[in-house]
Amino acid sequence: MFRRHARVAAVLGCAALALGVAQGPSAAAQAPPAPQAPGAALPAGDGWASADGGTTGGAKADPAHTFTVTSRAELARALGDGDATPRLIRVKGTIDANTDDAGKPLSCADYATDGYSLAAYLTAYDPATWGKAAPSGPQEDARAASAARQYERVELKVGANTTLLGVGRNARLLGVSLQVKGVDNVIVRNLTFEDAFDCFPGWDPTDGDDGNWNSEYDNLVVYGSTHVWVDHNTFTDGRRPDSAQPSYFGRLYQQHDGELDVVRGADLVTASWNAFTDHDKTLMIGNSDSAGATDRGKLRVTLHHNLFKNIVERAPRVRFGKVDAYNNHFVAPSSGYAYSWGVGVESQLYAEANAFTVPSSVDPATIIKKWKGTALTAKNNQLGGATADLLALHNAGVPDEQLGGDAGWTPTLRTRVDAPRAVPGIVGKDAGAGRL
Repeated sequence: MFRRHARVAAVLGCAALALGVAQGPSAAAQAPPAPQAPGAALPAGDGWASADGGTTGGAKADPAHTFTVTSRAELARALGDGDATPRLIRVKGTIDANTDDAGKPLSCADYATDGYSLAAYLTAYDPATWGKAAPSGPQEDARAASAARQYERVELKVGANTTLLGVGRNARLLGVSLQVKGVDNVIVRNLTFEDAFDCFPGWDPTDGDDGNWNSEYDNLVVYGSTHVWVDHNTFTDGRRPDSAQPSYFGRLYQQHDGELDVVRGADLVTASWNAFTDHDKTLMIGNSDSAGATDRGKLRVTLHHNLFKNIVERAPRVRFGKVDAYNNHFVAPSSGYAYSWGVGVESQLYAEANAFTVPSSVDPATIIKKWKGTALTAKNNQLGGATADLLALHNAGVPDEQLGGDAGWTPTLRTRVDAPRAVPGIVGKDAGAGRL
């Protein structure tokens, strides 16, 4: 351990000497482009979602397909039946997915059916008596049936050619799992996604050495879809942080899945100026090592000017895709941090001009995590205000997880690249919902 930290310190020392070197032209500070109207299309050249025809969402919506919604029932009606007619849906105030059609709040007890109770479930599948077999029998069946009832309320599907836009500074989707599945041309902007929680996590005794609780419901899922722009949103566990949840069977009772997932052959996605906060498994690009048949050559995603604050892991974790991550600010939590960039199977992550703010408790070598990947490009990034070779730090500090330094491609779809020293201030001022 002493030798590893000595190697890390040596690399950091060399990095600090590089502060006087001028930034390359790709990282020069530039004047920001003119603000885009909230309902506008993605600007040309702004990341992967601008390729191959661009992303316009519901910019061409006629008055009959322009809505302002204030409840779950209104939002579900406005989303329609999935036809490709351009739609502009403005979200005003808080929309709670866990409500009935009359707007009455629904609790976990309202969804529970067939005799399900957490106490009975814990008694039935306690590893001390149940063992390592997958749960089966009446309580597992009741859990699955109860989960299906919640699924019917909280998962809402978005059709092609749709813009979903928050009105003002306080538009919030509470408990919603928004599904962009198998469609093209979608824009999601200026919304706070809060607490997409699962009432009925399932126990998997085979997940890891000691088992784990697994939950459903990402805040936003891009599944097999193309041309998706996710901009100026805030993602948070909010009122129900994981840190406040109990542990059962020695494992955290995990009620949240991801904040944003891009999976199952999705392609041409730009996520810009978002705030991803206070979460564990945050942003996954590609959900399986065995999905090469659907994902290889796809999962092209741009992440720029996003804030990742108090995130434990997956910021992002990448499989297969060509992912351009630049000008993001990563603020690591004081405890529990795992990693930020996950280099998965056949991934091609290009990470440039990002800024990291980490407490002394975080080993910089752990910013990058090898997950069966072989290489990434990491250049002109900063750590604590100093230029740092994050890949060299990783390779020195984790010698059993060596990674190469060439992702095999160079991004071109960028409208502006700020100097990394300016990123914390710029992103802190303008990222997140309510800042359009």
